[in-house]
Amino acid sequence: MPSKPIHSKPLHSLQKSPKAIRPFLKWAGGKFRLIDRISKLLPEGNRLIEPFMGSGAVFLNTDYDSYLLGDINPDLIDLYEQLKQNGDKFIQYAKDWFIQEENSKTAYYHWRDQFNKIPKGREKSALFIYLNRHGYNGLCRYNQSGQLNVPFGSYKKPYYPSDEMSAFSEKSKRAIFVCCSFNELMNRARRNNVVYCDPPYVPLSDSSNFTSYTKEGFGLDSQLQLSIKAYKLSERGVPVLISNHENALTKEIYQHAKIERFKVQRMISCKGSKRSEVTELLALYAAKN
Repeated sequence: MPSKPIHSKPLHSLQKSPKAIRPFLKWAGGKFRLIDRISKLLPEGNRLIEPFMGSGAVFLNTDYDSYLLGDINPDLIDLYEQLKQNGDKFIQYAKDWFIQEENSKTAYYHWRDQFNKIPKGREKSALFIYLNRHGYNGLCRYNQSGQLNVPFGSYKKPYYPSDEMSAFSEKSKRAIFVCCSFNELMNRARRNNVVYCDPPYVPLSDSSNFTSYTKEGFGLDSQLQLSIKAYKLSERGVPVLISNHENALTKEIYQHAKIERFKVQRMISCKGSKRSEVTELLALYAAKN
């Protein structure tokens, strides 16, 4: 394994450049604040593959020729396809929900019920943005029946991210979006591709594992399967970088990777006073020649 990874072609550092692009969605565990750190570890390649795309912070702030971006959440992928296919027309359409009359508990729960009833399409994707910006703390959470169940956030004037959506729409011309499991997407990796994985993190304690981002969940077996898949891809010449908490489990399952550890501020807690520093890691499975 090389002592220093080959760098990707990241945009300028967040601290020094106005070019860093914010995701248009609020997102628990989003990587916007860590772009500099992640970019420095991502190897060069012609395509970046992300099996856990989330809000797309890494996609937006790296410069690969093409992107293969996946997530198991169909609502998220459908929204990204709407932006890719319809751009400014969709941005103008979705803005209709960002008026004062729709910023109330009654309106929010009406539209949340509507979101959970209707099939995929323009309205459902627009409601995803509305619920994301008006719901509590940027959570994206579903119950076991597959229904979004994030409570109302009570914000004075939720921001409508039209500029950020435009930037995403423009960048998406280089991307293919796929709704599938991480295994399926990583099976499509080839030499000269790079894989970045930001899976749901392992809980730091039994009490910290909040209700799932998707109804399927992402348990310890999935964490182990991901680490094995990353190792096997690296053996085939495809580098894989994974983000996660550092604890006894991740020390064990990432034992074949080069680890970078760092402290971060925990950004989700019911009480701000209980937000504290935790240790995260980046596990790099460097490509074998």
